[in-house]
Amino acid sequence: MSGLAWVMAVCAGVAGGLAVTRDQGVRRARALFVRKRASWPDAAVACAVVRTFANRRREWLCAPVAVCLAVVGDSVLPLIVGAVAIPLVRRWLRRRARRREREQAADAVTALCAAVVGELRAGREPGQALLAAGRNAGALGVAESAVLAAARFGGDVPSALRRASAGPGLDGLAGVAACWRVAVDGGAGLAAGLARLEGSLRAERRRREELRAQLAGAWSTVSVLALLPLIGLGLGAALGADPLHILLHTPGGLVCLMSGGLLEVAGLLWAARIVRAGEAT
Repeated sequence: MSGLAWVMAVCAGVAGGLAVTRDQGVRRARALFVRKRASWPDAAVACAVVRTFANRRREWLCAPVAVCLAVVGDSVLPLIVGAVAIPLVRRWLRRRARRREREQAADAVTALCAAVVGELRAGREPGQALLAAGRNAGALGVAESAVLAAARFGGDVPSALRRASAGPGLDGLAGVAACWRVAVDGGAGLAAGLARLEGSLRAERRRREELRAQLAGAWSTVSVLALLPLIGLGLGAALGADPLHILLHTPGGLVCLMSGGLLEVAGLLWAARIVRAGEAT
């Protein structure tokens, strides 16, 4: 028993020493990492620059994909297709960004109406209510500055609102201008008119979201149909048929590739036009 106790004591001492050494090593590593992290601010800046470039120039992701396909297929044709795809993807991304900005501006107009109604019901004057509510409507952009300047210096607020309604997504400001004009000229309640306008804007946004939810299935079908040729190429490569060599290095394959690409683009444009027609309706 004394030998066993001695062995257990030695093992316990070794384990304790390893634990202490590990703890000191961890502390030393943490201190070194923090020191290096503090002395290398350029890494964070570089990461931020890369992240910003990836977010704002996502169309350039087509370039490495084209290069990989060119290397795998041993052909320059994917590079040409990638060069053509970059401006098309840029245009599509810009259209999406403009649509998102319009929706944000419309939501800002709705929030502005709700805020002005709240300020009016709290006892403020219309100009003061617009000034107090306009500080939180940052999505209005330049229109916000013009409208708030007219309200602050006693200008023609309805005219400023009507001019600002020409901006993308700011159509609701025309309704605000009409309510303001009626309230000033006819003595009607501005809060009641803006409350009804807010309700109609929210109902329009709700209808738009419901329509988008109904069309989500159609967009999913379009996406699946667009990916079917790529899935076919993957299955052919898995079966050992070498589809890239056939498509890029044989006359029949080139004819099939060109005709299939044209049919694919025509089908996508047709399907997208049908779905957009449903959204416009």
